[in-house]
Amino acid sequence: MMKPFNYQQDFAALDFRLHPELYQVGRGEQGVLLVQPYKNEILPHWRFRDVGVARESAGKIYALFEQYRREDDFVGMDMARKFIQMGYTRARRYANHQGGKKYDAAGKILPYIVDKQKADAAAVFKEYWDRLRADRDYLQRKKRHQQHYG
Repeated sequence: MMKPFNYQQDFAALDFRLHPELYQVGRGEQGVLLVQPYKNEILPHWRFRDVGVARESAGKIYALFEQYRREDDFVGMDMARKFIQMGYTRARRYANHQGGKKYDAAGKILPYIVDKQKADAAAVFKEYWDRLRADRDYLQRKKRHQQHYG
């Protein structure tokens, strides 16, 4: 059973490259903007304005994923996966809701729109995300990390 993501850690002071045992995979994108030094390494490359930008962004983040794999750095691999997943989910939100706002002030879902440019950008990230979710080596490393550290 997966432990809930611990948001109480001192993320500002922790270097998860030095302490991978403190890293939790969590669900989905949990911790994506907290876990250092990976946030600072990956975030500058994360963009989804249009297909060309998304292709460049997802390609660079995937290259980081492969670099982390070569360095036997599961935490980096998982953080790259989270940024690719977040590229998909955020681009889809902007494709569905102008300005990326899903709810109005009363908490009601705003009307859906179709922004083809953002939808196409989301599709780029989805291709990379699907590739990562099917990567047997990544999945084995994830399972091993969760068995050892939760």
